[in-house]
Amino acid sequence: MVSVQDAFSILKNSLPESKEVEYTLLQARNHVLSQALYSPIYMPPFRQSAMDGFALCLHDTLEYDIIGEIKAGDTHQMTLLPGQAIKIFTGAAVPDSTQTVIQFEKTSVKEGIVLLQEQTKSGVNVRPIGEQISEGDLALGKGTVLNAAAIGFLAGLGFTSVMVYKNPTIGIVITGNELVKPGNTLEYGKVYESNAIMLQSALSDANFDVIALYEVNDDFENTKNKLRDALSANDVVLVSGGISVGDYDFVARALKELMVETLFYKVNQKPGKPLFAGKLQDKIIFALPGNPAACLTCFYVYVLPTISILSGKTTHYNPSKTISLAHDYSVRNTRSQFLKVSIVNDEASVLSHQNSSMLNTFSVANGLLYLSEGEYELEKGAKVDIYHI
Repeated sequence: MVSVQDAFSILKNSLPESKEVEYTLLQARNHVLSQALYSPIYMPPFRQSAMDGFALCLHDTLEYDIIGEIKAGDTHQMTLLPGQAIKIFTGAAVPDSTQTVIQFEKTSVKEGIVLLQEQTKSGVNVRPIGEQISEGDLALGKGTVLNAAAIGFLAGLGFTSVMVYKNPTIGIVITGNELVKPGNTLEYGKVYESNAIMLQSALSDANFDVIALYEVNDDFENTKNKLRDALSANDVVLVSGGISVGDYDFVARALKELMVETLFYKVNQKPGKPLFAGKLQDKIIFALPGNPAACLTCFYVYVLPTISILSGKTTHYNPSKTISLAHDYSVRNTRSQFLKVSIVNDEASVLSHQNSSMLNTFSVANGLLYLSEGEYELEKGAKVDIYHI
């Protein structure tokens, strides 16, 4: 059995290299840039009007002769003399011979003459070339998560595709003869299967997709065959249940026959002690406890950081934050413990129903409180380590 910190260290030192792939901008959404990007153009690439109004070639009076019009997207260029103006619209190219743009609201027009309400200064309402970024400047750095704004920014610079870290493909293997799909009659001795949809939802919340779901009966050959299929098709495999030492827990034996290297088996923690982590070439496999709360705890603490590292979204485990405890709490632990908590105003309150089989308070929790093993007292206001979920 390993400690929580040792488990983190073992995983960190065992992960394969992240994979790179070229995606279109839309495909690249929520992925991480694997290379820095530099602007191929100036943005804006021309002097650009920031308003609907008149572009002016300045002179000493308030009257200007209107000699034309430029709309956004027009490509013709005009040359104005002092005292001349053109009607112009937001986003349109401002002629080099004009110095400023005055909005319509500050003017009046009569018989081809625009009259200003007051004198205006040079450079007003004109976006200079390269105001946002110059050609050759860093646009987005390696490691940037491509959100909607980043995608729009890159499209505006003319990019159509980018190199990103590939999200790992993920398969989920569900074991247990006692499991029944929701919607079916629940016979005596059976329970509804919830871990599959729970893990799929947790992955989706983090912008990862499940490629395949594998259902296994408690039979050794079936277990081995489904695990082989999952490992051949996915970068990361999550197994729910079957990793303990019961007569019908076949996962450990099947993994051994499939030549999966054991990274660790059992962690000195509660819940989630019977966690298994293994590796087969460049594939990572987690055998998670079957109890739902223990399964989800191990997902947040170990699985999510692993796939986030592989996808370039983070570089480390143990992404905890130190906040205050909202009340006194007595610790009597022979193992490190992860407790479901509610965090309000940067204070954590320990919730009820901490049993590894219970999801009811997990449903309203927004963090996991980490407590090291031992016997000690925590007073209200004590600083504690929290995993946000």
